[in-house]
Amino acid sequence: MSPVWSLGAGLLLLLLWVWHRGLEAVLVHHRWVFVCLFLLPLSILFDVYYQLRAWAVWRLHSAPRQHAQRVRHIQAQVREWKNEGSKRYMCTGRPGWLTVSLRVGKYKKIHKNIMINLMDVLEVDSERRVVRVEPLVSMGQLTAHLNPMGWTIPVVPELDDLTVGGLIMGTGIESSSHIYGLFQHTCVAYELVLADGSLVRCSPTENSDLFYAVPWSCGTLGFLVAAEIKMIPAKKYVKIHYEPVRGLQKICEKFTEESKKKENSFVEGLVYSLEEAVIMTGVLTDEAEQSKINRIGNYYKPWFFKHVEKYLKADRTGTEYIPSRHYYHRHTRSIFWELQVRSDIIPFGNNPVFRYLFGWMVPPKISLLKLTQGEAIRKLYEQHHVVQDMLVPMKSLEKSIQTFHADLNVYPLWLCPFILPNNPGMVHPKGDEAELYVDIGAYGEPKSKQFEARASMRQMEKFVRSVHGFQMLYADCYMTREEFWDMFDGSLYHKLREQMNCKDAFPEVYDKICKAARH
Repeated sequence: MSPVWSLGAGLLLLLLWVWHRGLEAVLVHHRWVFVCLFLLPLSILFDVYYQLRAWAVWRLHSAPRQHAQRVRHIQAQVREWKNEGSKRYMCTGRPGWLTVSLRVGKYKKIHKNIMINLMDVLEVDSERRVVRVEPLVSMGQLTAHLNPMGWTIPVVPELDDLTVGGLIMGTGIESSSHIYGLFQHTCVAYELVLADGSLVRCSPTENSDLFYAVPWSCGTLGFLVAAEIKMIPAKKYVKIHYEPVRGLQKICEKFTEESKKKENSFVEGLVYSLEEAVIMTGVLTDEAEQSKINRIGNYYKPWFFKHVEKYLKADRTGTEYIPSRHYYHRHTRSIFWELQVRSDIIPFGNNPVFRYLFGWMVPPKISLLKLTQGEAIRKLYEQHHVVQDMLVPMKSLEKSIQTFHADLNVYPLWLCPFILPNNPGMVHPKGDEAELYVDIGAYGEPKSKQFEARASMRQMEKFVRSVHGFQMLYADCYMTREEFWDMFDGSLYHKLREQMNCKDAFPEVYDKICKAARH
């Protein structure tokens, strides 16, 4: 039988099975079939389209010319909203399922949608060491554009599909953040269309209040239309050192010690149990020992977190050289460890046979997973799955991990250090000086017997507030309004919303992202 006939017969049998079981039952109980046969190919088509589009725009040098025209179109839409009587709040017209956030943006159905088609790199200024981009430029797109020119950005948040706009209006972090801070701290200017339709540029020296208020505001002060981000010289490899550490106190001491060393270009920790972790440190370099090069981003390679775990199981240290772009996107193929812990997606995705045959199609787009998950799966995840990033002072790391263990018991935990400067805005240290913080990322199914989504997360949020920490706003938030503004400093934010007449134009950030306000 020819391969074509075999494939046709297989598809026919599959369709008969789906018809027999019912589409909804298959999507809920055998979703991996749908993911492998439909979402993975669709994800490839998405990537090919956007890569070809970015290449064509670059070759034709059309982005700068079209940018001004597109911004004028956004301004026209805002003025049209004003002329209609400003009856509804405004929001971006980008469908909620296209965002990387796990929330479903139901507000988009009732707000005035402003279409913002801004997804291009506008200018690379080598003299100023600044790249100017539109808000829908993704991290994968930006590194692919800059690396061949010998440049990168200081903080490259992990997943390919994260956008500049999302990382500014929300936040972003990477294992270089102990030197450079959060993604917002690498930006030198923003351009926004405000509620009156005007176009404004802000920086630390120009409209500085607005510049510091924009991060974490989730699009509730204006529409971001461009950003300028610092660049640093790119190098070919990251020389990475793996060190297993056992004992919670020793884990915290070692991680803190390495995070304070500025000679480390990168610091990261993966905590596999309450008493076991691997601490990784990396240095950018152009030289590498050929026998120790690991192209971890190749489709047939083991998922990065599983590769790291080998050092823990073998109880040995190790050093290798990872190509820089592979390192920047090392957790992308497995979406950290979500593809493994979410058994409905691709639970066998790290199997060598699957990697070699189909690994080139991984990962499925998060946006497509959201679009097709259905209400039953969404509610199931909401009650039995956690995706949270809590930012706490480094001095509270040991107590924080113990709290995560007691309330969630989710492993691995991701540890990523960052320096938090004492700038104005919603997020800053309690004191007058910059302070070292750590992002603790929990992604998976809680094993704690006492876990109940709302009660457990409210307990976690209470703890984070008590140590003067912060919750990333892409995830489910259960705080009351008073609790939210106890965690975040709203003084500058509320002042600007009053001054710029935002109250009738955009919802307050709390109303946009918190469950207590949306239900």
